[in-house]
Amino acid sequence: MKKILILGAGLSTGNLIEYLLNNAEEHDWQITVGDISEEVARAKVNGHPRGAARVFDINDDMESWRTIADHDVVISMLPAKMHHLVADKCLDLRKPMLTASYATEEIKALEEKAKKANIPIMMELGLDPGIDHMSAMNLINRIKEEGNQLTSFYSFTGGLVAPEYDNNPWNYKFTWNPRNVVMAGNGVSTFINNGKYKYIPYHRLFDRTLKRKILQLGDFEIYANRDSLKYREIYDLQNIPSMYRGTIRRPGFSKAWNVFVRLGCTEDGYTIEDSENMTYREYINAFLKYEPNVPVEIKLQEYCRNAENPVVFEKLKWLGIFDNRKVGLKNATPAQILQKLLEEKWKMDPEDKDMIVMQHEFKYNNGTEEKMIVSAMAVEGKDQKETAMSITVGLPLAIATKLLLTGKIKNTGIVLPIYKDIYEPILAELETFGISFEEKEYMLG
Repeated sequence: MKKILILGAGLSTGNLIEYLLNNAEEHDWQITVGDISEEVARAKVNGHPRGAARVFDINDDMESWRTIADHDVVISMLPAKMHHLVADKCLDLRKPMLTASYATEEIKALEEKAKKANIPIMMELGLDPGIDHMSAMNLINRIKEEGNQLTSFYSFTGGLVAPEYDNNPWNYKFTWNPRNVVMAGNGVSTFINNGKYKYIPYHRLFDRTLKRKILQLGDFEIYANRDSLKYREIYDLQNIPSMYRGTIRRPGFSKAWNVFVRLGCTEDGYTIEDSENMTYREYINAFLKYEPNVPVEIKLQEYCRNAENPVVFEKLKWLGIFDNRKVGLKNATPAQILQKLLEEKWKMDPEDKDMIVMQHEFKYNNGTEEKMIVSAMAVEGKDQKETAMSITVGLPLAIATKLLLTGKIKNTGIVLPIYKDIYEPILAELETFGISFEEKEYMLG
């Protein structure tokens, strides 16, 4: 019997746990779900005879050590900052580890140790990162193997509300970690366009969007992710003239969101005095000039020109930023106050469903002509429990775990799903769950 330990029982673990439990009898697995809350873990196991729940705290060194030692493979769904703590213990105990999160520099530094331990630390096995890598490498390798030269690779992903439940002026609701949405784009976004390096500072990021129609889902806009350039090495495209990765939103989102960026509402490095007694109107006014006889609405429109746009202004007003309602958060940063308000207004209603959209665009030439392949995917959630986010994060990770335990994956060290023996079987099985890409090819020029 092989024993699988899943650490963390959060929102994105439902499909992961369900898949492994459904396959446990066939492969003779025992699955333990460990969480800081045993009750939450028990709910995910749901009485399955091959499942067990227990309290797990990675900061309890002795107990976490014993728990990991008692299992054959570890899947970490803990917060990203805790993965290296799990990885350290897994390496000492020679236990393979898998997760959906990014391979940070801290994790990459464990490469030699993982090689010596002869185990894989498998990272970036979720949606983005994860399915994006697998689907991209599948096409990149195909294009190269046919003797073509790649000249451009653009890739976009978005977690959105499904169209039939899109019923607010922002055309957006939280379908994943709200803090990550509020803090998105902080820093400088870098990419390359026709051999020229481009840098977009945070305060201009939401001014620079691309427009796209995706599948039969209508119009979208895309803003640049922070570092598109690192993917040249990951995808073995070091000399590609153009590479860009971005985040998908519905049209008009960025123009309105830019008002908060320009105001300073997404700052997280300082706290606002007496924030618990401040109203949302006073919160917005705190960033504007001291003109007590001028309404906040007018000052905002003068300070942020985007707010003069009637459509943008309606979005802002709908959120309640001009309301005389107390914030109620003590010692809060500007970003925390904004997040609290957004969590109230952008929350999913009980009957709502989410949607994942991903699109890759490849340009290449074969020596005589230039072509373009557009490959796109959309997945809609089933309900609030089985969301598109949970499905697309959990299933590739679960399938990778099966491949590892059945001897199909033999890689060691810090491993990403960019190798054929990993991504081909995962993509093939994902198709049986309705997660597949639609491809179209075009002649250019």
